[in-house]
Amino acid sequence: MGAPVRKTEAARMMKQLQPLLSIIVASSLVVGCKVGPNYHRPTVQTPATYRDLQESPQAQAQVASYADLPWWQVFQDPQLQELIRTALKQNYDLQLATERIVAGRAQVAITRSNLFPQVQGNGNFAGGKEGTFQTKYNFLTLTADAAFQLDFFGKLRRATEAARAQLLATEDAKQTVVLTLVSDVASDYFALLELDLELQITHETVTTQEDSVKLTKLRVDHGVATKLDVLQAQQVLDSANATIPDLERQIAQEENAISILLGNYPQGVPRGRPLVEQLLPPEVPPGLPSSLLERRPDIREAEQMLVAANAEIGVAKAQFFPQISLTGSGGGSFGRSSAFSGLMSSQVGIWSYGAQVSQPIFTGGALRGNLRLAESQNQQALISYRQAIQLAFGDVSDALIGYQKFHEVRVRQEDTVADLRESVRLSVLRYKGGTTTYLEVLDGQRSLFNAELILAQARGTEYQSLVQLYRALGGGWQQT
Repeated sequence: MGAPVRKTEAARMMKQLQPLLSIIVASSLVVGCKVGPNYHRPTVQTPATYRDLQESPQAQAQVASYADLPWWQVFQDPQLQELIRTALKQNYDLQLATERIVAGRAQVAITRSNLFPQVQGNGNFAGGKEGTFQTKYNFLTLTADAAFQLDFFGKLRRATEAARAQLLATEDAKQTVVLTLVSDVASDYFALLELDLELQITHETVTTQEDSVKLTKLRVDHGVATKLDVLQAQQVLDSANATIPDLERQIAQEENAISILLGNYPQGVPRGRPLVEQLLPPEVPPGLPSSLLERRPDIREAEQMLVAANAEIGVAKAQFFPQISLTGSGGGSFGRSSAFSGLMSSQVGIWSYGAQVSQPIFTGGALRGNLRLAESQNQQALISYRQAIQLAFGDVSDALIGYQKFHEVRVRQEDTVADLRESVRLSVLRYKGGTTTYLEVLDGQRSLFNAELILAQARGTEYQSLVQLYRALGGGWQQT
């Protein structure tokens, strides 16, 4: 009989608490005003076109942007794509950014919980004997306490608004990490291919100069060249050989840097297409400047921080107004006791409710100081937002002019290399014909070797500038 009795008594206790619960639920539906300013996106004057954009009016009018393409369509080397996918899975900076989002969601849940009644249950059991007649008793006490702060002036709602904006800012910060990660992997990969090309050129130069030294020695043996000619030929060979260890050092360090981005310990990095076979887009439309505000995650992050700071002003202003809270408790004690020869059961119902109002009267200037702090932080967030936009346009302008000019440098350097190759060919013929000294051949070979290295660097820089332009326009954070 004990269990059914307890269930009946518990149901009776809940029935007694219904008036209190009804008051709390009804109060939770009351929506008061929200003090503080509502957020409106600040008006920002953006340029009509990007500076130094050398395109036709039709191209400038295009809404589509090169950055709208996902990274796997921009970087078409399969090996580079695999490296980027690995980085997106394993990079520690990206893992930290993801965990910050988890923490941000938890913070929103914590802040939002204050909008709802807080109910706590309590239980107590006691038993024993007492008195001359050794009366036995067992008592179970069950109570529930409830508290609910009425958000008449929007303090809790503004705080929740700020927490949500901070969560969105955290999500945008993750997109910034993704954008940076994709860009860094691609840029370092092209830098690695550039070093590979320089090493290949150096090895080819070594092979060529070894043949040249052998030929010169043979000409000495036949009396048509001098020992000086051999020494001069050996100088180019020695110079090329001395370049190899430094290039190998740079290659190993670049591989280490890419390995760290991939979340691996330092190790070798597989290559795909060589640098000279990498594809460059026929054109790179930047799109409309106004779209940059939505595409760049760092700008969106700065705006969400501004939204949060704006909401914090409402929290600070709400502190000046009365804080109204409802409290209540209810429960009962249930037990059995024996006295004399009888067995008695008892139950006692307990319930209460109340309201509390608190109004700051004198805080020594703390409330006004808190409001001024919130307003100042809002102004700082506004300045940061405008600065982020300005820096973004600076990045795009630098990247546009950089890509254009590095392309021109590479094209002109190709002409230089072609001219020097022909010059060296003619010098060798003149030397073999006895119409010039080997010094002329030597100077031409040195110039050609240096020009070929510069061309390799120009190729690598052109590809890296394309990566920077893609990043500056806000592309590259889409994931597969």
